[in-house]
Amino acid sequence: MATMRAVVLREHGGPEVLREENIAKPDPGPGQVRVKIAAVAVNHLDIWVRRGGPAFKLEYPHRLGADIAGTIDAFGPGADQGGLAVGDRVVVNPGVSCGHCQACLSGADNLCRNYHILGESTQGGYSEYLVIPRQNLAPFPKNCSFEQAAAVLLPFLTAWQMLVRKARVSAGDAVLIHGAGSGVGVAATQICKLFGARVLATASSEEKLAKARELGADETINYQSEDFVAAARAFTGKRGVDIVFEHVGGETFERSIKAARNGGRIVTCGATSGFKASVDLRHVFFRQIEILGSTMGPKGDLFNVLAQVEAGALKPVIDRTLPLAQAGDAHRLLEERRAFGKIVLTP
Repeated sequence: MATMRAVVLREHGGPEVLREENIAKPDPGPGQVRVKIAAVAVNHLDIWVRRGGPAFKLEYPHRLGADIAGTIDAFGPGADQGGLAVGDRVVVNPGVSCGHCQACLSGADNLCRNYHILGESTQGGYSEYLVIPRQNLAPFPKNCSFEQAAAVLLPFLTAWQMLVRKARVSAGDAVLIHGAGSGVGVAATQICKLFGARVLATASSEEKLAKARELGADETINYQSEDFVAAARAFTGKRGVDIVFEHVGGETFERSIKAARNGGRIVTCGATSGFKASVDLRHVFFRQIEILGSTMGPKGDLFNVLAQVEAGALKPVIDRTLPLAQAGDAHRLLEERRAFGKIVLTP
């Protein structure tokens, strides 16, 4: 039996539960493709799955990792090559769905009842090889390295749906972006500028704030020492921002509502500081605030993102690259908020 190197978890816990092992090398089934992985980026999603919770039903040994770039290694029986060949560079769309329900056929596959994110509820890319459905292959942006391409996928697709589809960002909008140094924060800042919006970005250090300004943020504040609600009011002449880009949760969420203008939109994809938030509903209905939940984005939107990356309008930001065997170190860096942009692992 052929084997491959992988970093797996066999139980939930801290970064120490991530262990390097040799496991079976997967063979592609009907309609599938095997990808030889060249780079896999680390997400907060990986940390949530590793820590565990009642929602996670994993098949052990479990491999994390949603953001994958590599080359085609083999086609399974009946897989439509569609002009592709073994050895071609590809990126992997991180969302897996049934492909035949109404949601999938309507271009809203991320609403499929059988939707999975690689590395979350199905096996991911912390390994040398991964087998995926053929429809999960997406074109490799020609101006990118493998590491850069892997740094694009989940965060830019997520931020694209949040801002373009959900919050309807447009020229002149004032947008408050929390955690501008995170993967989705980096993506959100650039997408806002692509659509002509004004950005007020928050981060935890002056170094991160400077990098956010380099990406196009119009104003920045250190959320550890400044009040982002007051800053949002000052940024907009006391009106409040049009859009709040939320992925922090906890106590931040309640204050995000106060930072929005009457009729403003709050769009959220996560809760890195806590899943429970206290909300004064009077602020929601009296001020007609829209609260929009968001997870990932339709597969087709990734093609829009990749086209903008290839054109140079959107740029992946990599904090550092580490060997796959140091996945635990990568998790610690993210948990300690010591990264700006993506940490990428290479097998």
